[in-house]
Amino acid sequence: MAIGCRAQQLVANKCFGKCTVRSAEYHKRARPICVLNKNVIQQKEQRIYEQYHQNYRTLYTSKNLAGTPRLSPQEVTSFLRANEHTQEFTTTGSVKSYDSNQLSSNNPIEDTRTEAQCLLTNGLLLGVFDGHGGASCAQVIAKRLFHYITVCLLPPDILHKYLNALENNETMELLNVYNDKVELVDELKILYEASFKIFVKELSQIKGNQRDFHMKEAMEKAFLRLDDDISNEALCKNDGKVNMKTLSIAMSGAVACVAHIDGPHLHVASIGDCQCVLGMLSDVSTWTAKKLTTEHNTDNHEEVERILREHPNNERDTIIKMERLLGQLAPLRALGDVKYKWSKSTLSNAVLPYYGETVIPPNYYTPPYLTACPDVTYHRLTPRDKFLVIASDGLWDLVSPLQVVRLVGEHMSGKVTLNPFRLPRKGMHISDINKMLLQRKEGLKMKPTDRNAATHLMRNALGGTEYGIDHVKLSHLLSIPQELVRVFRDDITITVVYFDSEYLRHCPP
Repeated sequence: MAIGCRAQQLVANKCFGKCTVRSAEYHKRARPICVLNKNVIQQKEQRIYEQYHQNYRTLYTSKNLAGTPRLSPQEVTSFLRANEHTQEFTTTGSVKSYDSNQLSSNNPIEDTRTEAQCLLTNGLLLGVFDGHGGASCAQVIAKRLFHYITVCLLPPDILHKYLNALENNETMELLNVYNDKVELVDELKILYEASFKIFVKELSQIKGNQRDFHMKEAMEKAFLRLDDDISNEALCKNDGKVNMKTLSIAMSGAVACVAHIDGPHLHVASIGDCQCVLGMLSDVSTWTAKKLTTEHNTDNHEEVERILREHPNNERDTIIKMERLLGQLAPLRALGDVKYKWSKSTLSNAVLPYYGETVIPPNYYTPPYLTACPDVTYHRLTPRDKFLVIASDGLWDLVSPLQVVRLVGEHMSGKVTLNPFRLPRKGMHISDINKMLLQRKEGLKMKPTDRNAATHLMRNALGGTEYGIDHVKLSHLLSIPQELVRVFRDDITITVVYFDSEYLRHCPP
């Protein structure tokens, strides 16, 4: 339909995305902000897709979707495993390994994931980022947020050394990033390095007078400062011209879930609807799912009340409409999305000339309506805590937290049968060896198809039934043409983190 001089694509159903209005000229305005090794995630999936669908060029509708070509079991497995990754740790610590995987629905995929080891402090960072209104904001956040968090965790003396290294152009790495496929364009690299350097300088001055350290405050500061920098960079002008790269990043948005693990100490910071769930095994070998995040959407009544309290009473009927912020945005907290944060005059001057009149949401009176401040949860790990699952809502829309925990728990039991039997140590008693053999025998009943737990979750989320995997269902969901797939499933990103129970058992209280 036409609104003003631009055709708009109105999206009223959640399954079509979180951002309800997107201009038909969106892709013309979008600027490349990163290179994903020539879009490696889509390339892998597209090679598989084209290999088996080169004779099918028809535009499918829901009525003839049944005619979509079906994949063989081998083809399904190749598709699901295209982006999987496993990282094992040989050093002593609470984390033994993690599995990750991604399956795209949007093109390009709007989900991103990052994992990194802190080098100047102790701790492992793992994050899942779910973009909306485009992929750019999530990609940029995934590249930058961990650096902001890490410097917020540095003690004053190390922070001062790091600042000196920055000012003298010396190399002093903050992070060891794993499986990184994203490379920012040079123009943005220079801009982001300048913004980060300013933040480090300001942080050094603050920490010089700060006595107490609080993890919650550090993570909140990192999220909020990065969001402020994304906003300010979008307003920067080069020779009087608006930087369309930084503006398009700020106009899109992303929700995030980040875990920081340091020995037995687990902190989780989240905004939006990504979720983090802890898999716990009781003494009687039953699995329990403990949610460490609360979604920031209209199902969260405390979150809705928080937003309503921040605005005049005469806006109570317009702030939340159709279960969305101002009738448009599903998550009630997010990074980016400056169209819900900037003043009306700023939007009119800086954004309206490029995005049109509809860029200003209806009933936009008292911004900001959106915040990037995360909820931060602390949990002390025990030997009963076996693994952590962080995933975008593409997974949680299909399976519940308890189902996810049970699937990973069964996968743990069955996965041991994929390797030859070996004794973990010398001098074991016959009774202990017999117990291990009995456990292995039980595990054979649950021997998984996939070694990677994230892939196992994807397979079961898309094709699982009470009787096992329905290959026909799974094949159809992976064969849907690009123009229709978003109706049936969202981007899925999963990270499964395994804990070392023996390490946690001997941790000091």
